[in-house]
Amino acid sequence: MDEKQKAHALARFEAVLDAQAARVAAMRTQGDFIRYEDLDTLVIGVCGGDGIGPAITRAAARVLAFLLDGEVKAGRVRFEDIEGLTIENRAACGKAIPADVLARLKACHVILKGPTTTPRAGDPWPNIESANVAMRKELDLFANVRPVKVPSQGIDWMFFRENTEGAYAVGSQGVEADDDLAVDFTVTTTGGTERIVRLAFETARRTGRTRVTAVTKANVIKTTDGKFLRIAKAIAAEYPEIAFDDWYIDIMTAKLVDEKRRRDFQVLVLPNLYGDILTDEAAEFQGGVGTAGSANIGKRYAMFEAIHGSAPRMVAEGRDKYADPCSMLRAAAMLLSHIGRADAAGKLERALDLCMYEEKAHVITGRDTGATCEQFAAYVMETVQRL
Repeated sequence: MDEKQKAHALARFEAVLDAQAARVAAMRTQGDFIRYEDLDTLVIGVCGGDGIGPAITRAAARVLAFLLDGEVKAGRVRFEDIEGLTIENRAACGKAIPADVLARLKACHVILKGPTTTPRAGDPWPNIESANVAMRKELDLFANVRPVKVPSQGIDWMFFRENTEGAYAVGSQGVEADDDLAVDFTVTTTGGTERIVRLAFETARRTGRTRVTAVTKANVIKTTDGKFLRIAKAIAAEYPEIAFDDWYIDIMTAKLVDEKRRRDFQVLVLPNLYGDILTDEAAEFQGGVGTAGSANIGKRYAMFEAIHGSAPRMVAEGRDKYADPCSMLRAAAMLLSHIGRADAAGKLERALDLCMYEEKAHVITGRDTGATCEQFAAYVMETVQRL
């Protein structure tokens, strides 16, 4: 590496440090969580994304509107359709989220969002940041909450994945120092770690759960993961009624498939990359990533989405209308719960259990051998009416 290349790499690193220091300062000025009960009108943004996103998001929004019909008619809830988050539009703008789309998102209180395509090496798209990562940072959605529940196997897990730091925080800002050396950055802050760990413990206390587990690789990634684990241990001491333990990410992936041990886990809190990997593994027990919803929680905004991708191949083959909307419907149930509509959330969850696992009057196959996502949404609404 020559001196010019080294200077360029150091300048990039300095820019990353400056940006993260500004983010830390902004975190210190934040207030408390928004109180939805204080709003005259709650605005729910519906953003379809791309690929199969528009189809499954439209189906989930239809069910949401059905469940909130009375409040919509009374003016207490309003839906806003937000377009422009397709990969084509993002590539044309050269931004992860175009400015006009971001402004519309920020005018909402909660967002139901479909999957979006993230460019990778070899794709025909420019190297723009993931729209998910950008939205989490722009709206400061620091907590990615993913529940997985399989009663027959004794599985009732709730994952709290830190959403704005870790290996994903500056994922598009790494440095190709020279032809032989590439460096990426991992970020851990005191404030960022404290708020995700505390939310995990507060949720455990509020829901009657008795164990919180931190997942890191602090024995090897000693600085950033070490900081995460130290803070988690310190906060755990404030909740003496809740048991705390920690595991390394590699052995934790094994313990989730260990029938003797996996029943012990309840609430798990972990950095960004590990949370992404582990929750996809966990979702398989529930029937795959197509069955799992996800909440992205901040103090001012919240966004709810499927945990799977945009499946462009299904669109290319004309199968998007047969895509499974269950992950988005689970996300819609989480949205309802988050905004304080517990009764509606409970009905939707129960209807989904009946439609997905018990009755199966309509089955999603991803092809014309099964129901369309709109037909399945209608089935869910019919089931809600029967409850």
